[in-house]
Amino acid sequence: MAAEGKTIDALSQFELSPILGAIGSSVGFTQSNGHMVIAVAAICLLLIMGVSARAVVPGRVQAAAEMLYEFVHDLVLRQVGEEGRRFFPFVFALFTFVLVGNVLGLFPYAFTFTSHIAVTLTLAMIVFLGTTLLALRLHGLHFFSFFFPKGASIWLAPLIVPVEMISYLSRPVSLSVRLFANMVAGHVLLKVFATFMILLTGLGTAGYFVAVLPFGVNVLLIGFELLVAFLQAYVFAILTSIYLHDAVHLH
Repeated sequence: MAAEGKTIDALSQFELSPILGAIGSSVGFTQSNGHMVIAVAAICLLLIMGVSARAVVPGRVQAAAEMLYEFVHDLVLRQVGEEGRRFFPFVFALFTFVLVGNVLGLFPYAFTFTSHIAVTLTLAMIVFLGTTLLALRLHGLHFFSFFFPKGASIWLAPLIVPVEMISYLSRPVSLSVRLFANMVAGHVLLKVFATFMILLTGLGTAGYFVAVLPFGVNVLLIGFELLVAFLQAYVFAILTSIYLHDAVHLH
């Protein structure tokens, strides 16, 4: 598409480019890495400010920090059980990192690092390898009984075991692609409707009136993307908790 002689590409927003000048170029420090640092800093700032107050009647920041803490804490306990308390910091870190990364990308000129499969796959592999090593540590070779449910007929083993193994090995793929695809799709839609709005305003006075329609759609999409940003972080956290439950309890 073109507007005023400029080409507008809905996918260009996902391109990586080094920042910090020569230093960024030499170490490959891109805007994705920069926004990860911003996300971590924002999470730490929220928690530090929330904890430092310690008011009986919490203010907004303290209430937000406590609500976030209790939400993830309850989620982990519901899915994993009492054994899940020791895994709470891990799930909490994943949830807040993904959530802030999703929301951060909705700000003007910001970058959504969760829209890159390299980032989401790395997070998914950390979860996959971590839960697998945990299961091996807790259960030893008995872990492999996970691929053949207790009580199943031995004659079904040639069918059940391959299916269970494929299902297990596909966990990091589904976990990473789900988050990546949702983030990319939402931001592409936002860019496309923003492009329509720019093109319509080039038609003159009548174009400004018609441009109200894609503008309204974009406003609705931003609200929808906020919901998706939370839901995708929630799905990532709850699936991680389910995988931890499988590692601790097997079947």
